[in-house]
Amino acid sequence: MKRLILICTTFLMMFVSSASAAQKLTLADVTSSKFAPKVVSGINPIEGTDNYARISDDGKRIVTYSFKTGREQSVLFDVNNTMGEKIKSFDGYTMSPDGTRMLIQTKTNYIYRRSYTAVHYIYTIASRKLERLSDGGPQQVPTWSADGQQVAFVREGNIFLVKLLYDNAEIQVTKDGKFNEVINGIPDWVNEEEFGFNRALTFNADGTMLCWIRYDESKVKTYSLQMYKGMRPEHSEYTDYPGFYSYKYPKAGQDNSVVTAWSYDIKSRKTLRLNVPIDTDGYMPRIKSTVDPNRIVVYTMNRHQDQLCLYAVNPRTTVAQLLIKESVPKYVQESAVEAIKFVGNNILLPSDRSGYMNLYVYNMNGKLQRTIGGKYDITEVYGFDAKTGDVYYQAAALGATDRQVYVSHKNGKIERLTDAEGWNSALFSGDYQYFINTWSDYNTPYVYTTRTRAGKVISTLQDNRELRQTIKDYGFCKREAFSFTTSEGVTLNGWMLRPLNFDASKRYPVIMHQYSGPGSQQVKNAWSAGSMGQGGAYDSYLAQQGFIVVSVDGRGTGGRGAEFEKCTYLNLGDLESRDQVETALYLGTLPYVDKDRIGIWGWSYGGFNTLMSMSEGRPVFRAGVSIAPPTNWRFYDSVYTERYMRTPKENPDGYATNPIERASKLHGALLLCHGTADDNVHPQNMYEYSEALVQADKDFRELLYTNRNHGIYGGNTRNHLLRQVAQFFMTELK
Repeated sequence: MKRLILICTTFLMMFVSSASAAQKLTLADVTSSKFAPKVVSGINPIEGTDNYARISDDGKRIVTYSFKTGREQSVLFDVNNTMGEKIKSFDGYTMSPDGTRMLIQTKTNYIYRRSYTAVHYIYTIASRKLERLSDGGPQQVPTWSADGQQVAFVREGNIFLVKLLYDNAEIQVTKDGKFNEVINGIPDWVNEEEFGFNRALTFNADGTMLCWIRYDESKVKTYSLQMYKGMRPEHSEYTDYPGFYSYKYPKAGQDNSVVTAWSYDIKSRKTLRLNVPIDTDGYMPRIKSTVDPNRIVVYTMNRHQDQLCLYAVNPRTTVAQLLIKESVPKYVQESAVEAIKFVGNNILLPSDRSGYMNLYVYNMNGKLQRTIGGKYDITEVYGFDAKTGDVYYQAAALGATDRQVYVSHKNGKIERLTDAEGWNSALFSGDYQYFINTWSDYNTPYVYTTRTRAGKVISTLQDNRELRQTIKDYGFCKREAFSFTTSEGVTLNGWMLRPLNFDASKRYPVIMHQYSGPGSQQVKNAWSAGSMGQGGAYDSYLAQQGFIVVSVDGRGTGGRGAEFEKCTYLNLGDLESRDQVETALYLGTLPYVDKDRIGIWGWSYGGFNTLMSMSEGRPVFRAGVSIAPPTNWRFYDSVYTERYMRTPKENPDGYATNPIERASKLHGALLLCHGTADDNVHPQNMYEYSEALVQADKDFRELLYTNRNHGIYGGNTRNHLLRQVAQFFMTELK
C-alpha cells in the first residue's frame, strides 16, 4: 500500500502566545484551499540546455524559462493561438524528444491512483498546428519515439501506433486486449498501485521496435464494489437498484496476472515474445529503453520480492542477457525499483545491501563502477552528468528527519549542495549547470531558490511570504521536535503541537496521529509533516481546541537504515503498535499531559495500527479513530502484503496478528470510518472487523461514506469526515 497521499504538506510558524491575537481556525478553513502554498511546479528541464518548460500560472500557455535567470524565454504553446483544432483548456503536456512537438492532454478522467484516460492532441511548435492524436476515443500513456516521429498509446487494453510522417496513419498493434482479461502496455491494478507506475510500453532507441509488457489477468479473482446513486457525483443509473464495479484484485496468496514481454517490428509488423527468464508467478515491474537500439531492459522480480534482475533484451532476436542480479535480505524496497536510472552507458541502482540505501553505478554490461553513500540512506536520485561523472542525489546523512542535496564526484569526493537544515529537494537543468532547490522545515512553508551546480543561490523563485503571514494570522501552532527511548531501549523521533496559551501547570489531553507503514515517515523536519495537508492546518485546529497533538515514527518507518525499517518483516503491526503504546506511556510521564486522556488515530495503514495499538494489551488509549484500515492482511493485495509478510500459507502466525483476532482486547472508545467504494482497502475489512467487535460485545461507532474511495472525498465529504473525528475526540477526551 502506498502511503496515503492525502498527507501533503505542513505549515508551521512561530508560536503565537495569545489566542486573542489570531483568528481561530474552522474546519471550513482546513478543508478549503486557504492555506495552499504557492508552488513552482510542472517544470520540465529541456535536455542539454539550461532552460525548462512549464505551464503558465493562468494554465493557458506552455512557456520556457531560464534556470539561470528565471526569466521567460519563449511561448511554446498558447491555447488561444493554434492552427487547426481548437481547445479551451488543457491538463498537461509531453514534449517530444527532439523538442519540435508536444502532446497536449485534455479531458482527463482518472481511473486509479496513477492511471487515466485523456484526449490528446499533437502540437507542432513551429507551425502552431494542433491536431487530434486519434479519432478512436480517449487514450492512455501516449509515448514518443526517440525521433519524435511516432506515438504509441493504449486504448481499452490494446496498443496503437501513430506515424506522423505518414499523415498520422494509425495502426493497431495488439488485438487481444479485453477488460478484466488481457492488458497490453499498461499495468493491472496491483502492479500500478504497488510498483508505482502506469506505463509498461517503450520504443527502442531508433524507433524501429515497440516493446511492452502484457498482463493476462484472466485467472485473477474479481472483487466487486457495490455502487449507489449517491451525490457529488450522482449516478442516476443506480437510482432504483445498486450496480457493481468489478475488477481484478489479487489478494495475498492468490493468483496474480501472468506477465510476458513482447516486441513489435514496426516495418514488418511482426510480433515476438521476448525470452525473459521469469518465475511463473514472478513480476515485471518495469520495461525501459536504452541508448542502444538492440537493448531493451526488462526488470523481473520473484514473488517474495527479495530478488530483482535487470535483463538486456534484444527486441529483434528476443535474446535476454542478465545485467544485474540484486538479492537483499527480506525484500527489495519498491522505492529502489522506482529510482533506478539509465543514463547513457550507465545504470544507477539504489540498494540497501550494505544495511543502508546506497547508490551503485554500473556500466551497461553490468559491471560495478563505483559505490556512493555511507551509513545513511540515499532517498532520491536526481541524475548523472555523463560529461563530468558527477552523481546528484538526496540523502538523510544528517539524520532521519532531515534531507540534503549532495553531489558525488568521479574521484569519490562528496559535497553537500544545500545549506539549511530541514527538507531539501532538487530539480536539475538538462545540462546540470543549475538546479531548483525546494526547502522547508517544521515551521516554514516552501521556499524555491535557483542555484548553481555548486549550490550557490542565484535567485528566489517563490518564498510563500503571504502564506507565512496568513498562517500567523490564524494562529498555527509551532511544531516542536522531540525524541525518547522506549522500555525496550529503542529511540524514537516525534513532533508535538501544544495549544495556544499553553500552561505548563495544567494537564492536557493528547491526540496521537501516525501512519507507521513500512518505509514511511510522518516525523520529518518539513512542511509536509502534518496529518491532513494544508500545512498541518488540521493539527493546529485540534491544538486550538485544547489538545496536544503528537506524532511518533515507530519501528518499521524509513530514513534510519534497513535494520530499523525491516524489523517488522513477517509480523506487521506487532512492533508498530508496541511503539505507539510506548509513546503514550512516555507522554503520560510529562507533567503537562493527562495520561488518562490520550487518543490515537490514523488512515489506511495508520488506521490498521490504530486498531492494533488499542488492542495491544496495555490500556493506554481512551479513544481512537480508524479510517479505511486493513483489518486482516489476507484481505489486502498480493504485491504489497507478500513483500512484507509472504503468503498466508507460508506465514500463518504472522497473518494471525491482526485487529480481527485482537477484537476482544479492544480498549477505549472507537470510531470506524470507511468508503463503500474503496478499491484499495476494500470495505470488506471494516465489515468483518465490525462483526468481530459485535461478537466480542465491544461498543463502537461506524461511519460509511457512500461511493467514496480510499481518499474519502468529494462534495462536502472531507469536511464531514474531519468534523466527526474532531467531535469524537472532543466528546471522549474532554
